[in-house]
Amino acid sequence: MVERLAWAAQDPLLQAYHDHEWGVPVHDDRALFELLSLEGFQAGLSWLIVLQKRAAIKQAFYDFELTAVAQMPPAKIDALAQDPQLIRNRLKLQAVVVNAQAIQRVQQAWGSFDAYLWHWVDGKPLVNRPQSQAEIPTQTPLSQTIAKDMKKRGFKFVGPVIIYSYLQGAGLVDDHLAGWRRLE
Repeated sequence: MVERLAWAAQDPLLQAYHDHEWGVPVHDDRALFELLSLEGFQAGLSWLIVLQKRAAIKQAFYDFELTAVAQMPPAKIDALAQDPQLIRNRLKLQAVVVNAQAIQRVQQAWGSFDAYLWHWVDGKPLVNRPQSQAEIPTQTPLSQTIAKDMKKRGFKFVGPVIIYSYLQGAGLVDDHLAGWRRLE
């Protein structure tokens, strides 16, 4: 039997995300930007809501093409804040644009956003294999350090809890249960 975390058993969309994306190492800057944006949208909401709105969010933000998003004018954000297909929190919508600009600065300094992120784990995923969901923290000293650094670089919606969830989603941290095995 495939052992999923309890949060992933609630809905087929969550199951698919858990089984095929969560904890899989991501190295593409566009995909890393998308996930960071989705994690920001999740603040105060369920991951299921974010996944249900993911297609509309991708469309609204030009499939997370960094240059296009970084140049989005405030009027576009105003329009998105009225779209019921999206999470209409203006601060979260604005954060996507701000974070695109911050990623561009990181790319200039590091060569890629991928290089910046993965340096925190020496290029290798941290594999924890907890015995139960209760053993999985909501934040760690690593997520606190990264969150602090990202805030200094101008990122928004990057607190230590969001960043820990981001590290899990992007595969820098693998918190699948000890009995987990990915079915291909």
